[in-house]
Amino acid sequence: MPSLDGFFNPRSMVIVGASRTPGKIGYELLRIMVENSKRGIYRGKLYAVNPKSDEMILGVPTYKSVLDIPETPDLAVLVTPAKYTPSAMEDCGRKGIKNIIVISGGFAEVGGEGVELQKQLELLKDKYGMRVIGPNCVGVVVPSTGVDTMFLPVEKEFLDKKYISSPRPKPGNISLSTQSGAFGVACLDYMHGEGIGLAKFVSYGNKLDVDEVDVLEYLRGDEETKVILIYAESIDRGRGFLELARKITKEKPIVVFKAGRTSAGARAASSHTAAMAGSDNIYDAAFKQAGIIRVGDMEELFDVAKALVMQPPAKGDRIAILTDGGGVGVMAADETEALGLKLANLSKESQNRFQDLKERRIVPPIAATINPIDLTGSATDDSFVEAMRILLEDNNVDGIIVLALHHVPGVTAKLPSKLASLSRSYDKPVVAMDVGSSQYAKAFRELFEIEGIPAYPESERAVRAMKALVYYGKVKSS
Repeated sequence: MPSLDGFFNPRSMVIVGASRTPGKIGYELLRIMVENSKRGIYRGKLYAVNPKSDEMILGVPTYKSVLDIPETPDLAVLVTPAKYTPSAMEDCGRKGIKNIIVISGGFAEVGGEGVELQKQLELLKDKYGMRVIGPNCVGVVVPSTGVDTMFLPVEKEFLDKKYISSPRPKPGNISLSTQSGAFGVACLDYMHGEGIGLAKFVSYGNKLDVDEVDVLEYLRGDEETKVILIYAESIDRGRGFLELARKITKEKPIVVFKAGRTSAGARAASSHTAAMAGSDNIYDAAFKQAGIIRVGDMEELFDVAKALVMQPPAKGDRIAILTDGGGVGVMAADETEALGLKLANLSKESQNRFQDLKERRIVPPIAATINPIDLTGSATDDSFVEAMRILLEDNNVDGIIVLALHHVPGVTAKLPSKLASLSRSYDKPVVAMDVGSSQYAKAFRELFEIEGIPAYPESERAVRAMKALVYYGKVKSS
C-alpha cells in the first residue's frame, strides 16, 4: 500500500468546500492552515476549492474545481456536504490526488442513505487507488509540519472575551490514533494543559480505508513517535492488528484505551461510528498477548504515556518509595501491592548506608528507612539526593517513586534538577509526585517534567505509571 506520509507531510494541500463565512467548517479549517502558513509552521502550498466562486479566500488561490488547480496537490481535505462528497472525490481521483481526508459526516454512521453514500466513496477509492481517512472525522494534526485539519478554532468568545477553546499541543514524541474525533479533540486539549508533546494525531472516523492497522504500521517507522496511543471502539482487522502490534511492542510501547466494554457502551459505539464491538474479554486477552498496555480512562492514558516517553522500562517489579510525608507513602505502598507490584526489600548494605546518613545528620535521625523511606518533614534536598543514590545503587530495587511534598521547609525548587541529574547515571525508572493545586505545586511538578521525570498530583497515579514501566520492561525482555 502507498505510504501515508502525504497525510502528515504534504508539499501541497487543497481544502475542498472552503467557505467565505466565518464559523463554517470550510472557513475555519482554511483559516487555521493560513495561520500556520504565516507562522512558518506549514511550509507547503495551499489551495481552496469553492464551486460558487474562484476569488481568493483568506489570500489563498481559490478554484471552482479541483481540476482547475495548476498542479496536483499531495493532499485533499473534503468538507463538502455528504451528498456532494462522491462528486468531489471523483474530481480528486481524476486529478490524480492520492491522499484524501473526508471530514464530512452523514455516511454509514447514520444508516440509510448514508450507507450507500459511503459505498460510493469506497468504489471511487478503489477506482483511483486513493488512500482515504474518514469520513466522519477531524483528520490529522502534526505540530512539527503545521498540518492541521481539526477545524475547531483555537480561540472562542465567551461573555465578550476571547478564551482558549481548542488548543493544540506542542511538538513531542507521543502519537495518538483515535476512532472518535470528539475524544481526540478532548485529548489534544488535555495534552496542551498538561504540557505533553504531540508527534502525530489521526482521527479516522468510519474507517472507509485507513484504520488503526494502517496508522500503526506508519507510526512504527516514524522517528518522531516514541509512544503510540490508540483509542478504539472496534478493531475490525483484529488478527492483523495483533500480529503487527506484537512486533512493534518490542520496539516502542503501544497503549490502548478500548471503549465499548459493556453492552451499553457497545451499542453506543455502533451508533457513533458504525463500529462493530466484540467481546471485551477477548480484547483484553489479545492485548496482553501482544504486549499492549491497556488503560481504562483518559487520565491513565496520558499518565502512562508520560512515563513511557520520559523514563526507561523497569527490569523488575521491586519498587522503592521515597517520601517526606508518611501518609502519602502509606497510600503509595497500598497501591503498589494492589497493582501486583512488590515493595523492594533493601539490601543490608543499603540499611547500613542509611544509618550512616542518620549519624551524619544528612538524613533526619527520626527517618524511617525501611521501604517506604520516610524522610519526614525535616527532609532537605540533600536528604532526598543521598537517599535516592542509595536506592539507585541497590540491586534489590528496580524502580523508584519519589513522593516529594514541596511544603516542608528544607525542600527547595532545586530538588527536581538534583534528582534528575543523579538518576540519569542509572538505568532505573523514576517517577515523582507532589500533591496540591497551588501555584508552587504545579510549578514544582513542571520542574520535574522539564528534567525528564514524569510527575503526578496523586500517589496512586504515580504508582500506576510505574506499573506501566514494569509491564513494558517485561514485554521488552520476553
